[in-house]
Amino acid sequence: MTTLYDVPADDLIEAVADKLEDDLEAPEWIEFAKTGTSRELPPEQEDFWSRRAASLLRKVAIDGPVGVERLRSAYGDAANGSTRYRVRPNKKREGSGNVIRTALQQLEDAGYVENSEARGRTVSGEGRALLDETAGELIEELDRPELERYA
Repeated sequence: MTTLYDVPADDLIEAVADKLEDDLEAPEWIEFAKTGTSRELPPEQEDFWSRRAASLLRKVAIDGPVGVERLRSAYGDAANGSTRYRVRPNKKREGSGNVIRTALQQLEDAGYVENSEARGRTVSGEGRALLDETAGELIEELDRPELERYA
């Protein structure tokens, strides 16, 4: 049986994003919002919201139970020091908590993620099934000999 660990992450996220487009609706403000303090512009991808939700679903499945703060640091960025000679050490910048929180709330409403007040968010059985079924379909489509043992 193929699981989400057996396929490449970028291919899995793209396939799950296609399936999540019908279940999730991007908020109105997403075309104006940055994805973190280190960013200058909002994302330019057409399907950004479904891709971020699919990425969050995979991240919660692997790392869960997890909260918004840990996900903010995972989706954050490293801001370089001074551009002259790079003498200042790097500083970690966190990602946008509102983008992550809103996407997780939509995944909860769709039934893919469960929230426990004490522990954090975990993937529900329906979310795990979506990820594993998509991985099974994806591994048959991929033409990569090193992945044949998982099919």
